[in-house]
Amino acid sequence: MEKKLTLVQTVFTAGVFSAVSFWYGFMFGRESARKELGGLIEDLRRGDDPSVVEGAPHSEH
Repeated sequence: MEKKLTLVQTVFTAGVFSAVSFWYGFMFGRESARKELGGLIEDLRRGDDPSVVEGAPHSEH
């Protein structure tokens, strides 16, 4: 017996794969951003901001 996927099954399978891929990417990006921002916050709390140059004038808005 030969199995054939119907168009509905193919679209459903692609949709499930897309949803799982999106969820995995979203969670991975969220975790990565959390780690990056967490490190930045800790640096700022300790006063170790590498983007601040000593003696550089600060622009006021």
